[in-house]
Amino acid sequence: MDARSESATVNPGARFIPAVLDFSVTDFCNADCDFCGFARSKMKRKPRQFADANAFERALPIIARRGIRYLNFQGGEPLLHPQIIAMVDATHRAGIKPSLITNGWKLPERADALADAGLHNLLVSLDSDDLTKHDQNRGMRNLSRRMERGIARMKERRVPVMASVTVSKLVDFDALPATLRAMGFEAVTFSYPRQQPFGSSSLVYDEGSEIIDFTDDELNAALEAILKLKHRFRVLNPAASVRDIQRHIHGEQERFPCVGGFKYFYMDWRLDVWRCEAWHAPAGSVFEFDHIADDRTHCTACIMSCYRDTSTLMHAGVAAADAAKALASARPLAAARAMITPSVAQSLGTTLAEIGLLTTLGR
Repeated sequence: MDARSESATVNPGARFIPAVLDFSVTDFCNADCDFCGFARSKMKRKPRQFADANAFERALPIIARRGIRYLNFQGGEPLLHPQIIAMVDATHRAGIKPSLITNGWKLPERADALADAGLHNLLVSLDSDDLTKHDQNRGMRNLSRRMERGIARMKERRVPVMASVTVSKLVDFDALPATLRAMGFEAVTFSYPRQQPFGSSSLVYDEGSEIIDFTDDELNAALEAILKLKHRFRVLNPAASVRDIQRHIHGEQERFPCVGGFKYFYMDWRLDVWRCEAWHAPAGSVFEFDHIADDRTHCTACIMSCYRDTSTLMHAGVAAADAAKALASARPLAAARAMITPSVAQSLGTTLAEIGLLTTLGR
């Protein structure tokens, strides 16, 4: 389906559900992670690309009109973008809450400027409970020390800081909470391993990485460890979402279709908007965002945690918006069918269970 062929934009009944945009501002990275295609050794002799900060600022009113209320700056390494502080500030002034994920190398020097610019929260990548293994995988000596300094300063500035951990063979889940506490993290979110190339411009994968080469049984065991870890440390991945990923692994029917293309989008350094990072083609330029229709194609094709976790939490709200739209069209049975499902009840229960943590981190 070509989403640009439709004239509709956002379902008006769903405006109360905030939308999310992940923005890769550059393909440039100073780290050399084994499991990532953005690694500096894998990008040698390739031209570096940076998003046009002035064009991005011009696009912010369009992004806001689309219902985007949370914008996540990512890369590559976003703190290498020469105008990253200005883009965070412009996003904040546009009424959109900016977050950012970083490897932490430049965080000590950028912490105060990020806080002054209105950064809503921060994610810092952590690859192992063993900081020596983490630094080695990143190819950056003393990186963890710089991370600690930057995290401490962000906490002094009252910006919530979370760890972003890729599930890999470097992680000892039993030992991880002690490291997270020692580093000063307030919560952790896990990304699930992927070796297949994305359809989009994103390079967050590596086909040859052995440390994310899991059998189904090994990955299922890691997911069980994450569920167990929720009793010892604040884990952002909802249990219902983790269970849905386990169904995916086992080839069972999943409960929560992705909200990508509807309430979650990916944008790259060319300012092209995609349904998600795994999608096969861009929907169009951000300057066409007003005219790019919602894509409600049912999809559970990948296990990208950012999309799948958000989809679980938003599922009940999306169903409520669909029910309201049906009632407005005098279709009460359709409204009932949208709401009276086990998945809606589970999504609502999950949101209520996580509300304390989400409120704390979201301020």
